[in-house]
Amino acid sequence: MKRKINLQFFVVALVAVLATLGLVTAVCYQVFQAQVMEDLEAYGHVLNKTLPFENNKTDDTSFQVDNLRVTVISKDGEVTYDSDANEGEMDNHGSRPEIEDAFKTGEGEAVRRSQTMDKNTFYYALRMDNGDVLRVAREAGSIWKMISEAVPALLGICLGILLLCVILAYFLTRSLISPIEALATDMDSLREKKIYDELRPFVETIKKQHEDILQNARIRQEFTANVSHELKTPLTAISGYSELIENRMAEGEAAVRFAKEIHHSSNRLLTLINDVIHLSELDSMQLEETKEMVDLYEVARSCVAMLQLQAEKHQVNLALLGVSCQVLSTRQKMEELVYNLCDNAIRYNNKGGSVYVTVRPSGKKVILSVKDTGIGIPKEHQERIFERFYRVDKSRSKSTGGTGLGLAIVKHIVAGSNASMELDSEEGKGTEIRVIFYSEQE
Repeated sequence: MKRKINLQFFVVALVAVLATLGLVTAVCYQVFQAQVMEDLEAYGHVLNKTLPFENNKTDDTSFQVDNLRVTVISKDGEVTYDSDANEGEMDNHGSRPEIEDAFKTGEGEAVRRSQTMDKNTFYYALRMDNGDVLRVAREAGSIWKMISEAVPALLGICLGILLLCVILAYFLTRSLISPIEALATDMDSLREKKIYDELRPFVETIKKQHEDILQNARIRQEFTANVSHELKTPLTAISGYSELIENRMAEGEAAVRFAKEIHHSSNRLLTLINDVIHLSELDSMQLEETKEMVDLYEVARSCVAMLQLQAEKHQVNLALLGVSCQVLSTRQKMEELVYNLCDNAIRYNNKGGSVYVTVRPSGKKVILSVKDTGIGIPKEHQERIFERFYRVDKSRSKSTGGTGLGLAIVKHIVAGSNASMELDSEEGKGTEIRVIFYSEQE
């Protein structure tokens, strides 16, 4: 990156130097031309007033000293006097632009370039009182000749400026890159470092992504540890009870009780494995599922009917309220969402308690509410109950057969369904979880 910036600085400096030298040379030559023309105009007026051109003859010593060429042209365009040439051998000058302008307006000027001599000749013509035209001329080098003569000096200046630019580019690049390099080595102390305001949103985004990656790594590590622990418990029970039966240490009623415990642990193990597999599928899901309009009330009625037996087993009243409402999702996801919320509300309820499932519209939104009269969730645990394997009361969770993954699955489904979730809970009084579905336009 440094090398690229240095190269760009050098190219910019080179273009700037060459462009500046070219423009300065052009401007100087324009000033030079203007000065030469002003001098010729002054010579013309002085000669017209001071030198008598009687019989078209005069002393031309001063002209030779000042490198001037003086020409007198009559009204018909014929040359009657020239300080540098035999006027008799010269052609008619009436068509020359400066002569035409002088006859018309009183004065005229022109610049003509000699290809063979690589010089420019400047002409100034002045109409005299007798009607003839006095023309004063002087030769000067062309702009290319001036540049060629100044090449050594120009090259020296260019090299000096470019060397200075290279040195400045080096230090400027280092000062520009140093904050970025400092961030690359230590991003944690962002607030203490001096960085560019333009880079701050970019750096904040990178830092947030870095923190998210670390957090995800921590969550996955905890998830792996929790899975191992959760699997170990039922496997240990299965292994222990089966060993007792194998060694004929349990017979009759004891063997039946041990077999029942093995069956219970096996079911718990299968449920846990299924939930882990399902969560992994949700994590790795890359392609968008084909969504459709799903009647959420119809899905809730089906889930309530499915869970009635479990509710009766826990001595909990399960009721459905609301009206038919359509949401854009898949029926399978909505069934999992409602089932897990209801199942959780039943498991953590009190005997004789109630669970109310409500589906209702609210403007363009659809709200699913699952409210129970159960044990509630303490304030300090409410932010973490949607984490995998997180349990408020671990002993109760295991006794009710919960895996600790139901609300984690709910969180995944809500995140992928253009919806949000709200939680209201008071310890000892109950919990309400609301899932708010938004329309696609919101």
